[in-house]
Amino acid sequence: MKKIVFAFLLFAFNSNIYSQEINIIPKPVSIGISKISTEKRPFIIDQNTIIAVSEKVDQNVAEYLKNYIETYYNLKLRIVYQKIIKNKANSIILINAEDHGKPGQYKLIASANNVTASGATNESLFYAVQTIIQLLSPTSQLNKLLVPDVEIIDYPRFAYRGMHLDVSRHFFDVAFIKKYIDYLALHKMNYFHWHLTDDHGWRIEIKKYPKLTEIGAWRNGSIIGLWPGKGNESIKYEVLPTEIKITPKDAIIKTDNIRHGGFYTQEEIKDVIAYAAKRYITIIPEIEMPAHSMALLAAYPELGTEPNKKYTVAETWGMMNKYNNVLQPTEKTFKFLEDVLTEVMALFPSPYIHIGGDEGSKVWWKSSSVAQQIMKDNNLKDESALQSYFIHRIEKFVNSKGKTIIGWDEILDGGLAPNAIVMSWRGEKGGIAAAKEKHRVIMTPENMMYFNHKQFLQDDSLAAAKYSPLENVYKYDPIPAELDAEQAKYVWGGQGNLWSEYIANPAKAEYQLFPRLDALSEILWSSKENRNYPDFLRRLKTQFTRYDLMNINYSKRYLTEKP
Repeated sequence: MKKIVFAFLLFAFNSNIYSQEINIIPKPVSIGISKISTEKRPFIIDQNTIIAVSEKVDQNVAEYLKNYIETYYNLKLRIVYQKIIKNKANSIILINAEDHGKPGQYKLIASANNVTASGATNESLFYAVQTIIQLLSPTSQLNKLLVPDVEIIDYPRFAYRGMHLDVSRHFFDVAFIKKYIDYLALHKMNYFHWHLTDDHGWRIEIKKYPKLTEIGAWRNGSIIGLWPGKGNESIKYEVLPTEIKITPKDAIIKTDNIRHGGFYTQEEIKDVIAYAAKRYITIIPEIEMPAHSMALLAAYPELGTEPNKKYTVAETWGMMNKYNNVLQPTEKTFKFLEDVLTEVMALFPSPYIHIGGDEGSKVWWKSSSVAQQIMKDNNLKDESALQSYFIHRIEKFVNSKGKTIIGWDEILDGGLAPNAIVMSWRGEKGGIAAAKEKHRVIMTPENMMYFNHKQFLQDDSLAAAKYSPLENVYKYDPIPAELDAEQAKYVWGGQGNLWSEYIANPAKAEYQLFPRLDALSEILWSSKENRNYPDFLRRLKTQFTRYDLMNINYSKRYLTEKP
């Protein structure tokens, strides 16, 4: 009787397996039925399945798949390395193959006998592994897993597929940063923009200037609720051409009085970089300048336009140009920044360094006799030219170290630095202008790409008071219609951003990130012609079950409401 019951369960399992839909995000270029399979049955992974790897394949690629299956399905597969793979039965085969023609391209063929993934590079094979993971049923039965009978050819549309995380406004520990990187890897993203410094906290150890983390990494409180914060509703700000008026003049910002902070040691940074490298993700560090520097100035006030002022690490959100957060562009400041960047560039192998360059109020330079003298000495007509002078100085130094700067689109003000890459966040205008000047561009317009915004009109969680629903993210195309075919080549890709004013813990970060990260990954990986929102929503249902398996937090409203 037991044999009959087991046989029935096995039959039911195989029937359920075979009817499994293929729901991959981002959607591959081409999906079809395997041409080499005659039985048209799925491949079943069991305890005897091996991961067979050709000798040129990076061990890490196979281990990533092995560890995922062991972690989430409790199946322990062996990895076998062979110069020439002979026994292909009951195997997941990872092999280097001749160049398929497109950067990042891989081919995957699954049949009843085995699964074979091939790619010209280890990176492309890593993307194939992510596809294998998404082909697995979110639940196993009888300690077995399925890969459907399928043939996939796939490659990315854009070379830059990025996601950002702000760790200044709220600090996230190394364990979560690694988890965040894993989320990006699952979605075939390849750049992590790590926003390490801002007004609200300096998060990276700089050995030459220890006060950056001794003082600049900590604040004494944070406002309660949405800006301006509970108890601060009567404070008024007026930004004028030559001054900032705050009424009442002696206003004290009310906060929760809870000390917040933290930073990453250089050893922790190295550990995270190595972790990301194994997932073929490049980490781009951001060191903000010349504005967004209150945490720096709290530690080293002599670098500000008011060196005798007691600067403090910011405790409120909003546009911080209402406060003096701007560096004085003196030789002393440039030497300090060069020292900082020297340590940063020694840590990060990335060829790119993000230097911010955004939201700097020119008022503070206008009211500074030192800044005005610097302008006169360098024949600079106005403060926008001074901003350009500042960025050019930093770019020249970064270039001398063999690296390239990235900046927010304000770096266009006063003239773009010769080799700079522009991150267009204030809509598409900055990106369009930079592309027309033959500069590489990363499109990240706030209205679609800021995932700290609300995802529902009546959101069930505190979020920035703007609305960026899933559909708007999915329907955005990074190439502006205004660009012709030649200019469009300078659109390097796109990026989502997660600013953490109202994101104080990992669960909230996940809530804001998912499933908009899915939409982002598809607009950056899949061809424009291959995208379809209703089909995406259908595939997203399977993705949610995978998130449940991985214990990822997301709004359950997506399960009951039409996004």
